[in-house]
Amino acid sequence: MKTTTATAEVLNDLVQINNDRIEGYEKARQELKDEDADLKTLFLSMIGESQKYKMALATEVAALGEDIETGTTNSGKIYRAWMDVKALFTGHDRKTVLNNCEFGEDAAQNAYKMALEEEAIPSNIRDLISDQKASLRTSHDEIKRLRDAQA
Repeated sequence: MKTTTATAEVLNDLVQINNDRIEGYEKARQELKDEDADLKTLFLSMIGESQKYKMALATEVAALGEDIETGTTNSGKIYRAWMDVKALFTGHDRKTVLNNCEFGEDAAQNAYKMALEEEAIPSNIRDLISDQKASLRTSHDEIKRLRDAQA
């Protein structure tokens, strides 16, 4: 029972990180200018990515018989950096928005890394977390590439 609850807590922390990521990218899209349509499209894709991951994580939480988190990391235990990022998205240029997004992606990577360090997680859930982390790493690297391409 204790293992089930601990696993659900880790999964719920990742649900919250994905909620933060969705909220962060929605805010970032609002801050961008019309000429940044490429980033708006990319950010929409990343929102969809996190929605998909959140659903997969929530399905596992439900299968464990636990309640699914619906909020952001105000109460999360793993990492709270997206909250800081969301506070930074106010009237910035393309490079600044990308810098803030990379900071948030670093936070997500750290949250997933910490989740994988939990010893009591069953192998099927560990695989799910590992796969999501790898995919999120690709998104992180894309944000970093775009940021580095800015003058």
